[in-house]
Amino acid sequence: MLRIARLFLFLMLALGVVAAGAGYFVFQHYTRDLPDYQQLAAYDPPMVTRVQAGDGRMLAEFAIENRVFVPIGAIPKRVIQAFLSAEDKNFYTHPGIDLQGIIRAAVQNALALGSNKRPIGASTITQQVAKNFLLTNEVSFERKIKEAVLAYRIEQSFSKERILELYLNEIYLGYNSYGVAAAALNYFNRPLDELTVAEAAYLAALPKAPNNYHPLRRPEAAKGRRDYVIERMAEDGVITREEATAAIASPIEIRSRTEAEAVRADVFAEEVRRDLMRQFGEKAVYRGGLSVRATLDPVMQTHAEAAFRDGLVAYDRRHGWRGPITKITVPPDTKGDPWKTALAAVPHPPGLAPWSLAVVLQVSPGEARIGLADGTRGRIPVDEVRWARPSLDDQKLGPAIRGMQDVVAVGDVVAVERAAAAPAAPARRGRNQAAPEAPAVETDRFTLRQMPNVSGGLVALDPHTGRVLAMVGGFSFEGSQFNRATQAQRQPGSAFKPFVYMAALESGMPPNTIIPDSPFVFEPGPGQELWRPGNADGRFLGPVPMRVGIERSRNLMTVRLAEQIGMKKVADVAKRFGVFDEMNTSLATSLGAGETTLLRMATAYAMIVNGGRKVTPTLIDRVQDREGRTIFRHDSRACEGCTTAAWKDGLAMPVLKDSRPQVIDPQTAYQMVSMLEGVVLRGTAGRLAALRRPIAGKTGTTNDAFDAWFVGFSPDLVVATYVGFDRPRTLGPGEQGGSAAAPIFQNFMERALKGVPAVPFRVPPGLRLVRVDRATGALAGPGDSNSLMEAFKPGTEPTVDGPAYISGVGNALDAGGMPGMRPIAPVSAPSGIY
Repeated sequence: MLRIARLFLFLMLALGVVAAGAGYFVFQHYTRDLPDYQQLAAYDPPMVTRVQAGDGRMLAEFAIENRVFVPIGAIPKRVIQAFLSAEDKNFYTHPGIDLQGIIRAAVQNALALGSNKRPIGASTITQQVAKNFLLTNEVSFERKIKEAVLAYRIEQSFSKERILELYLNEIYLGYNSYGVAAAALNYFNRPLDELTVAEAAYLAALPKAPNNYHPLRRPEAAKGRRDYVIERMAEDGVITREEATAAIASPIEIRSRTEAEAVRADVFAEEVRRDLMRQFGEKAVYRGGLSVRATLDPVMQTHAEAAFRDGLVAYDRRHGWRGPITKITVPPDTKGDPWKTALAAVPHPPGLAPWSLAVVLQVSPGEARIGLADGTRGRIPVDEVRWARPSLDDQKLGPAIRGMQDVVAVGDVVAVERAAAAPAAPARRGRNQAAPEAPAVETDRFTLRQMPNVSGGLVALDPHTGRVLAMVGGFSFEGSQFNRATQAQRQPGSAFKPFVYMAALESGMPPNTIIPDSPFVFEPGPGQELWRPGNADGRFLGPVPMRVGIERSRNLMTVRLAEQIGMKKVADVAKRFGVFDEMNTSLATSLGAGETTLLRMATAYAMIVNGGRKVTPTLIDRVQDREGRTIFRHDSRACEGCTTAAWKDGLAMPVLKDSRPQVIDPQTAYQMVSMLEGVVLRGTAGRLAALRRPIAGKTGTTNDAFDAWFVGFSPDLVVATYVGFDRPRTLGPGEQGGSAAAPIFQNFMERALKGVPAVPFRVPPGLRLVRVDRATGALAGPGDSNSLMEAFKPGTEPTVDGPAYISGVGNALDAGGMPGMRPIAPVSAPSGIY
């Protein structure tokens, strides 16, 4: 017996040595290439970049992993307890590995052999941290061994709170949510400290398999798993049984951000993203957790989108009907809804909303009966389609509509919008009885709609700061992500003329200088064709003051003025104002033949109205990094005294010094403002006088009406808009800046300035305001009704000798010899490539 005992002990010792050796070998084999867990000390997770509009509402988020990092001290205990109950109730007592849990999992896996069930693990939160940060999701014994070793080492190096912080901020919880803070916002639109027991339990239920417990696709599985976590929380004593019962009885309610919390402006948000990428790079934008305050004014953006959309629809209707979107087969029996399935299968054109698709079921001369995919039926009266004459080549119109059959046929799929409800007929009332308010009645009346194939853009900005308040890049961002406000290079046409006239004013010409509006012929050089520009209306006004040339957009006066002062001066002014980086100095460019962007034009006009100060447009006010440090601020002015700790009696208010360069003399800038105000009061934008407030601006129409522009401003708001086809072609007969673009400007300004007190344009000191005759530019006599107040620089006021005139260099006609006028010699020889 003794020998047997000795042999048994020897064998046990030998087995122990072998087991120890094997264990050591396994340990060395699987741990020799372990990643460095010390890197967790410098955890720098990818975080979401958030962009807020000017009023603080959420505009956009940019992220590869949608994560908001929250320190462990800011995570509510309820949330922490929910995750511990669901994932690792012994977290605070085990050394990184839960032996009790491992044994329990081993037993359950043994019982499940042959059932094709995925083996369950016994990973602690520390092991999950090791896996998520340092290893892969591979299901193998090798990974589990490495995970266990790393978990033990992590526990020896970091506190339990730090491990929890890493876990709760890194874990993926579905819905593109990384970390508990992002998940709370994405699922429930709540911060962590406002989550209920049921909501915290649901988030804690997700780490195992977020897709298996999706609240919308798998609501029963989601509620079952959540209720299991609630029960575990009750068993662990972190909530009462009453709280558990109430939480289990509550449904899972997913809440998204409301309009009060978020604003949608896709074009603006995309432009902000591009700007951030240019300044900070992709890594900072998608991983850096930047906090961005944008310049967007959501109310103005809404007005801009509505005005621009209405303007394109109005233009499109003026040029006729291009036919249905598609056709489907409609069975003869329309009592049922056999067409619904076919209509529902028709894809919606991008940007169709808020309109709907409908199919024509019956057509009579007076109306068309239609059906919508949701089963709604209605009618389109012929009065709603009078505009829908056939659209011909070059935007011309076909014959007038005689009946509904000229527009649609059975089976046509068209865009429609419910017409405004008609008021109910007023009831009879007694002589002294007040008239009741007529309620709106339900209607089945619809109007025919058509997606415009023309496009354009709109920009509104603050002329004093350059902050872009609203931006529209086309009819629909869904249909095209190309931003025509910043990316499209277009010819501004006559909207460029103010820079020619400012070059003349800067050269010393007063605004009452007489310029002949007469035929002009320029000889470019030997063997080249003569250039004969003309006015849009084909007429000539003769010698008239400079102001008339800008107010009535006279091409010949502008060309003659540009030739007189030299195109190099015009190019210099255009460059200073940022219209072009380098301008072609051919004489035709004075009429707006160069290409620029809508944003550049808006910025240039901003410098006119703000007194000639340099303006740098921006869509971003401020950018902060994840630590809250400001890394970009658009307003770079120094504020001395702003950091004073306490206010004292008699302490002067801080003064912000404007260090921006002066691109043109303030007096010259105001002279231009006054002329552009005349464009609205007496010129090509006369329709805008209906706004009944100080407004100035300039229309622009390019050759063959390829583009129609209006760029204008009030004293504190600049708006630029253009209408044109993406592949340039004529806008059609009669279309110009005053008819296609100015109505958009007017519509926007009516909305944007509603309730805003009207203020006059600011006059710089030193200018002389003199009453002159509008037709001759001479001093106005007593009682002269055809006069206006003109702004003159000191020493350039008109005298009894009359205004000066320019004699056309190289022109077909000369204004010389006019009585009472003093000739002005050319400022410089003609320059540029003609």
